[in-house]
Amino acid sequence: MKKRLDDRSARHDKFHQQAKREGFLARAVYKLEEIDDKFGLFKPGQRVLDLGCAPGSWLQYARTKVGDKGVLVGLDRAPLEHQPSSTRIVVGDVHTIDLAVLKGDNEAFDVVLSDMAPDTSGIRSADQARSEALFERALEIACAVLAPGGNFVGKLFMGPEFKALTEAVRARFTTGKTAKPASSRQISIEQYVVGMGFKK
Repeated sequence: MKKRLDDRSARHDKFHQQAKREGFLARAVYKLEEIDDKFGLFKPGQRVLDLGCAPGSWLQYARTKVGDKGVLVGLDRAPLEHQPSSTRIVVGDVHTIDLAVLKGDNEAFDVVLSDMAPDTSGIRSADQARSEALFERALEIACAVLAPGGNFVGKLFMGPEFKALTEAVRARFTTGKTAKPASSRQISIEQYVVGMGFKK
């Protein structure tokens, strides 16, 4: 029980406090910021799709990079409690969503993001398998909706299929890299797989 309480208190670390001070909806924003600083994901005016977008901090960050002329679309299983301004939120399941609904008036997207994580069970192998399934679906959607040259970021738990899935990204993008941002908790097995320059 003590470990569970410790884990809960650890959520209120310096990144949590920083997010609160700076008006971001979650500490996860700093993971995306660090990845963007390293790889240069965004440009003004881009069209961005965020899969599993709740609570919305990645959309908030993306808005600061793409500007008012950029287009932001988020997908989640339930409406957001605090919807970032000038965004379109689609409510639905990532596994069954109609891609035409996701795209709306957009011919394609320039960036697809996925910070999706499974509802964890505490059974490592099961959680890894669920994360792999979410990542695989995010990559499938990205390959269906990205414009040529587009970028992709997806969260993936380290597991048996990690190498195969990262190689799948490298096969579809000019560059495929992995990153574990400093703001990821040390005990976490999460990694982010980054694909730059989608090969349509």
